[in-house]
Amino acid sequence: MTNVAASILIWSTFGASAFVSAMFLVNLLFFRKSPGVIAASEAVNCCGRRVGPASNASAGPPDCSELNGGPALRLSHPTGIHNVSVLIPARNEALRIGPLIDSVLSSEGICCEICVLDDESQDGTDSIVMNYSREHANVRLIRGIPVPSGWSGKQFACWQLAQHASFAELVFLDADVALTPDALLRAVRMRQQAGADLLSGFPHQRVGTIGEQLLIPLIHLILLCFLPFGLMRWTRMTSAAAGCGQFFITTKHAYELSGGHSSICQSLHDGIMLPRAYRRSGLMTDLFDASDLASCRMYTSFAETWSGLLKNAGEGFAKMPLLAVMTTLMLLAFVSPVLFLMATATGRISSTLVIPIVTSCVLSYLPRIVCCWRFDRAWLACLLNPVAIMLFLLIQWTSLLRKRLGKSVQWRQRSYEIATS
Repeated sequence: MTNVAASILIWSTFGASAFVSAMFLVNLLFFRKSPGVIAASEAVNCCGRRVGPASNASAGPPDCSELNGGPALRLSHPTGIHNVSVLIPARNEALRIGPLIDSVLSSEGICCEICVLDDESQDGTDSIVMNYSREHANVRLIRGIPVPSGWSGKQFACWQLAQHASFAELVFLDADVALTPDALLRAVRMRQQAGADLLSGFPHQRVGTIGEQLLIPLIHLILLCFLPFGLMRWTRMTSAAAGCGQFFITTKHAYELSGGHSSICQSLHDGIMLPRAYRRSGLMTDLFDASDLASCRMYTSFAETWSGLLKNAGEGFAKMPLLAVMTTLMLLAFVSPVLFLMATATGRISSTLVIPIVTSCVLSYLPRIVCCWRFDRAWLACLLNPVAIMLFLLIQWTSLLRKRLGKSVQWRQRSYEIATS
């Protein structure tokens, strides 16, 4: 490489890392948590009972049988309490569904029904939910019907759940999420105060294996480095829409107006596609940092992580010319600085370029270090950030290649065509 070419590439690397870091720091100001809204002495649990500051969480979830009048949820509770339908699609979630229901039953400040749709599970998920429904009148098991042609499993499950919802406020939760007692109240009030028709919370992502640690934290990194939060929050631009399908808060009116999950029936990535559907209907969407309200472990191995991200890639970056642009920008911002720093140690780089190289390295790692400290604490994977970026890009290009070859993707024991839009 000539000195001129090296100089151009080094300064391009500096510009890319500076741009990405600046976007990250600005977006971090917008990515706020929901404000606390309830004092312990005023807390009301999910069945409408007031619980004082001495209430003991270890006593177990409340029994709503005295307050609910059967499946229609004829509730009697203090005025001013939010009525919320918590909607949970579940397919083979026997290991996760119990802890989630327990966490929702422990909610304070709201009165809720919990609807779980069993999507043809084969591991006893339905039996677990049925046991909860016998003890808690506000827990309902809905048996899903086979997925019709033209639908993906989750979107059809969520659409069925919305048809069964009793209340105007809807909260969609993935089965691998767990909530804090104040999560639903704070999320619902934040949606109302923000004037958002669809609000999405990004939970704390728990990671175990090194594969998870490398890839899952990129959710926050890419969100904060590349989404123009100003356009997302102050306009209805469809391309500025983003969200997290693990935790959606909306209203039945807005859901029906947008078409809800029926408008994205073939999608495998509702985190992006549902907010876009709302915006196409002239509705406003927003997102927030829910890391203090909810936690989630999406996958439990590198293989699961790879498959899950591959499933989502077709509706994310894995399309041209976006993927080519993002690949160039991400390589320059996150990979090139480290490579140039290593080359500097060999003495092959002019001393006049050392300062932009070192600065690029600092700017390159700044977003990942802040994300690591704030969201996931996966420090080893943070150190290996260039490797994580390369793996992420490999997933995107694999998705694009599979799409071009007409190959399907397997998810939840079902086969789907990779999305083309």
